[in-house]
Amino acid sequence: MHIIIITPAPPGSRAGNRATALRWQHLLQLSGHRVDVVTRYSGEPCDLFIALHAWRSHQAVREFHDDWPDRPLIVALTGTDVYRHQFEFPEETLASMRLADALIGLHSQVANDIPADFRARLIALKQSAPDPSVAWSANHSGTDFKVCVIGHLREEKDSLLTARAARLLPERSQVRVCNAGKANDDSWQRMAEQEAAVNPRFEWIGEVDQSDVESLMLSSQAMVISSVMEGGANVVSEACRMGIPILASDIPGNRGLLGDDYSGYFKAQDAKQLATLLARAENDPGFLATLASQVAALAPEFTPERESASLDEALKRAIEHCSERQANE
Repeated sequence: MHIIIITPAPPGSRAGNRATALRWQHLLQLSGHRVDVVTRYSGEPCDLFIALHAWRSHQAVREFHDDWPDRPLIVALTGTDVYRHQFEFPEETLASMRLADALIGLHSQVANDIPADFRARLIALKQSAPDPSVAWSANHSGTDFKVCVIGHLREEKDSLLTARAARLLPERSQVRVCNAGKANDDSWQRMAEQEAAVNPRFEWIGEVDQSDVESLMLSSQAMVISSVMEGGANVVSEACRMGIPILASDIPGNRGLLGDDYSGYFKAQDAKQLATLLARAENDPGFLATLASQVAALAPEFTPERESASLDEALKRAIEHCSERQANE
């Protein structure tokens, strides 16, 4: 089967959408499909079309559906699709969802957050991460309690919340926050640089390659994901596969990956509550061990084999729905 995947993220980008598109290309190729990843669609024929991002890829979704109405179409929903664009740009976002033969949501609670009419076509797919080259260990040398924050600096990630929380810790605390990720714009760069200049507990190292991300995670005692909205962050998958304790904002996109019973949640945008959780992680080995045990138990949900099976199910669902749609026209 020839499949086209469209993503708004250009070649060379380290944006999550680009990484997802390339990983899906690889998994689908392993299943025997021919897969092209594009950023613009010009009417080329294919057997099945996958659009990453309902709103940003709306024009391509519309064009493919109009040009090839007898071919199955899949739309993968990002966090901004589900938690922002369906409300701010409902005409385009909901139209893409309506035209899709199958929808992919990247965490298990997406169904609760989209219109009921679309839920029957939704496949919950948890993004995978490879086996780590080295297993995470709680037995780190040195006196600092290193906490990593990984992701591009932008509003949706509330990227400097952990730095602000670290300021609230008592003077004796050894928490040190290392933030890896590209600033979304000049304003975010200025804010990160200013924070680093006045906060001795905070370091911003900018955008780094995947091997350096892995090294950072493995050298940290915990990871914080502080987003106010998420479609299902792949960095959570990576942390679970490595066994790294996670402190996570209490939002559907994190609960849909870590589960309702996870012990490491804090209220989104609440620096004081995060500071309390950081202090507990630093000073309570039992709490940190509980988090490590919980993420380790979740690791099998984020294997490439599980993600590939979910992709296969999405393809099957899209093909079946397209056939039914054609039969009813």
